[in-house]
Amino acid sequence: MSGIEVVTAESSEDRQAFLDYPYTLYRNNPHWVAPLRTDQKHLFDPARHPFHQHAQVRCFLAKRNGCAVGRVAGIWDPNYNEFHGEKTGFFGFYESEDDPDTARVLFGAVRKWLGEFGAEQMRGPMNPSTNYECGMLVDGFDSDPYVMMPYNPPYYVHLMESAGLRKAKDLLAYILRTDQLQWDKITRVASKAERFSVRPIRMQEFWPEVERIWKVYNAAWKKNWGFVPATREEFLFLAKEMRPVLEPELIQVGETNGEAVAFALALPNVNEALKHAHGSLFPLGLLKILYHRRHIHSLRVLTLGVVAGRRAAGVAAALYTAMANAAIRLGYTEGEFSWVLEDNVLMNRSLRALGARVYKAYRIYEWT
Repeated sequence: MSGIEVVTAESSEDRQAFLDYPYTLYRNNPHWVAPLRTDQKHLFDPARHPFHQHAQVRCFLAKRNGCAVGRVAGIWDPNYNEFHGEKTGFFGFYESEDDPDTARVLFGAVRKWLGEFGAEQMRGPMNPSTNYECGMLVDGFDSDPYVMMPYNPPYYVHLMESAGLRKAKDLLAYILRTDQLQWDKITRVASKAERFSVRPIRMQEFWPEVERIWKVYNAAWKKNWGFVPATREEFLFLAKEMRPVLEPELIQVGETNGEAVAFALALPNVNEALKHAHGSLFPLGLLKILYHRRHIHSLRVLTLGVVAGRRAAGVAAALYTAMANAAIRLGYTEGEFSWVLEDNVLMNRSLRALGARVYKAYRIYEWT
């Protein structure tokens, strides 16, 4: 295997090498946006991140002559398998050199570990589930990723296939400039939403609002392919992480008779500022982020969901209308809608009707 060895990243040295590897691999890539090193460290820390309360994560590091040449994490989430009635394991956080042997030994190590739990299939990348970053970029390599979206080299597609992985599902990302928005269509459809009101999140009641949105989130997406309900602890953790960059008007809550039944969430594309920090807050990273944050003109629409039984005509359009008006008032000129399942006919049709176009595609692979 070309002198490659795979080790479990358990020692402090190997765990640090696991965390450091992407920063080395992408150091000359013009489009990769380095995540903050502190955030990555916390994500893999069972004492800090609530995902580890219900799932097990095993990190593997590939080495050649003592130097890291690849990494991957195996993920076993009983919550997912109980929810779907499956025995599915996952892989995530994959990075490697352009070498099929490296890919094969890394995925072989993950599959062997997942087999200890009785896994019958493996999917990924999940970083670490669909509630976080997921998917591998397969089209649209010529631009930076938006906030909380992955980026990877084009050669990963070949590595996946050479390792025996095949497509399970594609996830689409749409792009839309505010001056291209088809206002006549969206307002006409939104007018059909009867007995339905839309309002921004109430920041003075932030945590009760987050609790309401969490319930809508799990109810609205429970039938979606690959979905696993977010635990309360996970949702509150994510809300705490997002809070410093939230724009209240970009979080719209839909209500019927005072009950929250829908919501839409968009985030300023902080990657525009984060890119200048190169993964570190100190000594100057924080200042660079604060400076460039003032010049963010794009946003990402992460989620729009309506609980089953309340999906009347015009509801989604009403949420989009409120969010679009807010985005224009706040000075945003462009937005990404991501991600959307390739076979979600209604959502894909709606976004095209708004004037959006697909400009990136991500893929979930599987190995059975």
